[in-house]
This record gives sequence, C-alpha cells and structure tokens, in this order.
Amino acid sequence: MNQQFRFGHFNYLPPVVKNLLIINGLFFVATFLLGGKFGIDLTRYLGLHYWTSHFFMPHQIVTHMFMHGGLAHIFSNMFALWMFGSVLENVWGPKRFLLYYLVTGIGAAVIFNLTKMYDVWHLSQALSPEGLELVKNEGWKAWEEGKNFTDPALAKLNATLNGPVVGASGAVFGVLLAFGMLFPNTYIYLYFAIPIKAKYFVMGYGAIELFLGIQNNPGDNVAHFAHLGGMLIGYFMIRYWNKRNRNTFY
Repeated sequence: MNQQFRFGHFNYLPPVVKNLLIINGLFFVATFLLGGKFGIDLTRYLGLHYWTSHFFMPHQIVTHMFMHGGLAHIFSNMFALWMFGSVLENVWGPKRFLLYYLVTGIGAAVIFNLTKMYDVWHLSQALSPEGLELVKNEGWKAWEEGKNFTDPALAKLNATLNGPVVGASGAVFGVLLAFGMLFPNTYIYLYFAIPIKAKYFVMGYGAIELFLGIQNNPGDNVAHFAHLGGMLIGYFMIRYWNKRNRNTFY
C-alpha cells in the first residue's frame, strides 16, 4: 500500500527543500553577477567536467548540482524539486531526504562521466594521432579563451572533454523516481491539464530519457544519462531502505 501521512500537518515548504531553493538561487545570481562584473566564470570552477579534463576538480561532483545554465533551466528544476521534494521530505524527514537528494545527485554525476567515456572513445576513433594530441594539448587552452577548433571532429571531442555539465537534474530525477515509487497511483497533471498516474509518468519520462540518450543527437546538449543515473541510484537506495523496513514503502 502507499505511504500515508496526515495532510493537516503537511509543510508546503519544508526546511531542506527551502534551503536548497535558496542555495540554488544564490548560485544562479552569483554566476551572472560575477561573470558580468568581474569576468569570473563560476561554471568553469563549479560545473562538472570530464574526469580527464584540465578543468576537472573533485568538488565539482557536488557543486555542479547548484549551478544552472539559464532561467528556464533553474525554474524547471526548482519547480520539480518543490513539487515532489516537499512531499518526500514530509514523509521521510529532513535528514533522510537530504541524504537521498545528495547521493542521487552525486551518483548521477559519476554515472554520467562513466557513460561519457564511450563518447570520448567513439569520437577519438575518427581522429588521427596528431589530431588527438592537438586536442589534448591545445584544446583546453582554446576552451579557456572561449574558442574551439574549426574542424568539426576536433571541436566535438574538445567540447566533450572540456565542456561543463550543470544542473540539479540528476537529483531531481531521483526525487521524481522516489515520488513515483512511494505514490504510484497519485495523479500528476501533465501541462496542468492531463491527469496521469505517477508510476506511468515516471516510466514514460525514463523511457524518453533513455531513447534520447541512446540517440545521442549532436545538437542535444542535455545530459540524459545523468538524469537516468539519478533515477537508477534512487531506485537502489529505496529498495535498500525498503528491505530494512517493510512498512516504509509499499
């Protein structure tokens, strides 16, 4: 059966969700203020880079979750965090919810970097040894100056190696997965008009992300496998918690 709680005591803006919204908002404002006034590119330091990139630093595995590329990006992520995360925090409590959020976000980053290894290998096959050396030695310098190679193959590999990934989407997709598992028959109103049960919404969304990730459209700059990574890590976390306490879920 579904997890139950008393709606009379429901907190519509619980503390962890509230603070995550504030932190993400502050990082978003700081990104544009520092970039515009002082020329400091926070995305380079806090966005997630591929693990062999010159720009990679370990803290990026966490900090990338608080960076966003635009207003639509942060709004969609924060709206979903509030919509589904508030319910989960009321059910789980702040400590468990924060642990889940951070672990799914970090797990998504790790899985995304692992899947990126295939992209790097695949793109490398089309280049000569000289081309690979050129990207390795000069690519990050060009990227640092806001430039890239004119040759499409070199440019694509360089962007894959040195381009940052930002956003809370991995953790948010983990939150969405958890909502679908805890409340599978709850209706979600797609586009605020079309009712669909949470379990079908989550499965459909996951299938779309998998299709788009495998398709690997050159013009698609969305980290689909990071989204799927957050869902995968979330699934295993919930299954583990469910084994320890059979009354926690369904």
